[in-house]
Amino acid sequence: MPQSMIGRMTFSDFTALLPSGARMPLLGFGTWQIKGEEAVTATAAALAAGYRHIDTATVYGNEAEVGSALVGVARADVFVTTKVPPSRRHAELDTLRESLDLLKLSYVDLWLVHWPEEGAEVAMWEQLLLAREQGLVRDVGVSNYSLDQLDELQAATGVVPAVNQVEWSPKLFDRAVQDGHAQRGVVLEGYSALRGGTLDDPVVVDIAERLGASPAQVIIRWHLQHGVVVIPKSVDPKRIRSNADVGDLVLDEADMASLDATSSQPAS
Repeated sequence: MPQSMIGRMTFSDFTALLPSGARMPLLGFGTWQIKGEEAVTATAAALAAGYRHIDTATVYGNEAEVGSALVGVARADVFVTTKVPPSRRHAELDTLRESLDLLKLSYVDLWLVHWPEEGAEVAMWEQLLLAREQGLVRDVGVSNYSLDQLDELQAATGVVPAVNQVEWSPKLFDRAVQDGHAQRGVVLEGYSALRGGTLDDPVVVDIAERLGASPAQVIIRWHLQHGVVVIPKSVDPKRIRSNADVGDLVLDEADMASLDATSSQPAS
């Protein structure tokens, strides 16, 4: 994306096009480890702050609470992701129907294999494709997969995942991995962006202080300008709002290069 265009983009412009034709918001709200009533109030706060992408999973144990927060939100206005764990192998569609009941939805926008346990989980992937054919999901993808495992799924079924959700942050930046996803037409989605010492990194802190932003805002904007989906989580309404308030924040090319260079990953 040309640097001259970035500053003119609005919050809603940050989306990725999926195979179904749906637009996936690059900024989503993560719900990992948020449970009970706190999951309801945090998700509701995120929706009130303007988030229109909510990420959950079967193993999070909070789909019912997320569903409660979604009541009253027009279905077409929100993008919902959930995930099926490998422990539900051979019961994938039943698991999805349970998720839909808990979420109070007739379909989810994105359904992921949460992690690979037996190779690339080709049989599970085939069930996700069946769910898509049945209209229970709009797009299907995976989480925690390598590029080789993405290729294995495509070789076996002819269908590459729409999305791969992996741990991602400036400290984990890997140009070869990002480029490999782009070459395959797979949207790269990052989780745990604000963990692992990223908020205290001197480069992040220096950029944040110079731009009058929080370290979290800098990291989130770094994802968006790379075209990578980011799903920060919080239970604090102020932080939830702050994490979404990145529309006017622009990182220049030098900032982006400096953040990329904080990576601890070996050069490919």
